[in-house]
Amino acid sequence: MPTKSLSNPFDAESDLRHGGSCRHGHNGPGHCGCFEHAEANADHEPQARMATHRSDEPAMDTDAIMDRAVESAIVRAMFGHNEIDRRRFLKLLGGGTIAAALASVLPLDKVKAAAKDSLGPLEKKKLRIGFVPITCATPIIMAHPMGFYERYGLDVEVIKTAGWAVARDMSLSGEYDASHMLSPMPLAISMGAGSTSEPFIMPAVENINGQAITLHNKHKDKRDPKDWKGFRFAVPFEYSMHNFLLRYYVAEHGLDPDQDIQIRVVPPPEMVANLRAENVDGYLAPDPFNQRAVWEQVGFIHMLTKDIWDGHPCCAFACSKAFAEENPNTFGALFRAIVEATQYSSDPANRVEIAEAISPRAYLNQPVPVVQQVLTGRFADGLGNIQDVPDRIDFDPFPWHSMAVWILTQMKRWGYIEGDVNYSQIAEQVFLATECGDVMKELGFEPPEKTAKNFTIMGKVFDYTDPEGYAKSFAIGRA
Repeated sequence: MPTKSLSNPFDAESDLRHGGSCRHGHNGPGHCGCFEHAEANADHEPQARMATHRSDEPAMDTDAIMDRAVESAIVRAMFGHNEIDRRRFLKLLGGGTIAAALASVLPLDKVKAAAKDSLGPLEKKKLRIGFVPITCATPIIMAHPMGFYERYGLDVEVIKTAGWAVARDMSLSGEYDASHMLSPMPLAISMGAGSTSEPFIMPAVENINGQAITLHNKHKDKRDPKDWKGFRFAVPFEYSMHNFLLRYYVAEHGLDPDQDIQIRVVPPPEMVANLRAENVDGYLAPDPFNQRAVWEQVGFIHMLTKDIWDGHPCCAFACSKAFAEENPNTFGALFRAIVEATQYSSDPANRVEIAEAISPRAYLNQPVPVVQQVLTGRFADGLGNIQDVPDRIDFDPFPWHSMAVWILTQMKRWGYIEGDVNYSQIAEQVFLATECGDVMKELGFEPPEKTAKNFTIMGKVFDYTDPEGYAKSFAIGRA
């Protein structure tokens, strides 16, 4: 099956959307998105390697791939990424005419050369990238079947990983070149909190929002967190936004998360089973496992985490500092592929297509409608309502330094780190906000003008310029 993102942009018959067509005639990478075929889609195993050209075109080398990527980006931008308008216009005037007109006003050869020179030859083309099968990893996952890695000359194997401890250990051992991580993890690894210390960097956030608190159906009469004393909750990892947001939320309602409730680590794929077995009363977890609990009629969505902190970071793309320094061109290519895939994911118009791309067994192994409900924000909440929350999950690659500072304050608040903490220095060393802004500009996106700002969490303003004061400002905590 061809990768459409590298089809000829001057061909009216080509389709530049990042996906294939299923045998039923639906858009998407090689499988059907029909509701009635959802379970079959969840079991669909895509090909391990995707071709980078149409079946009637010769195979392309790395230079040709980069040339095509530049052409495709320019042509898509000309038509405002409206694929229908592009194809209609090409059919009207012809691809050759459009190509000639474009070349007369824009030196395409120089643009292509600049794109290649900006990266240089790749030190390493075959990469192993780990991911935990959750929707937060959407850009890292969908960059594989939808051709984003290939357009930068990378041969990436995305490897499904059971949980975060495994992702951390595989990254530390060098088994993974890079990995999908929870945004607190590179900070913790760099500081030696919970693991051996090794400098890690987080070039880009993967998603913002995208989590929820889900409770067992038997607790529909306990919507007030003050009634949760004695509850057992699951989170996917200690060094996770899930853990810190759950702690923040219950503490704001007067519960001590270390004394009044139990918090245990459960890998995301095991959460629904644990909820069904009543091993836990609920969880603050990544999707699709909140929506999957509703789908299986064992739980309901109590609250989306965007209602705790709208725009909070969750997952990220991370790697060791050593990998980036030893393979600067490869790192640059991977960085650009991830940023571009994240930006593509941020467009709501692409969400149905993306859901179809990442639902198969090799990736999330979920029914397509479950993933679509998460990505589109139109979902059943398990309480008899259909909610419409377009930003239930969103995708923004910019790793604000102040996000890192907030995470560090919560690590300090709950005793995960002790002593003096140079919040701003650690944030700037791990979260590569400036570098991400540069890549965003290069790819034609508009980054923020600064790297830090204040946030409001449950009505309380977080002042990033006074992190120590903030960490000590709470009635419940260990700081």
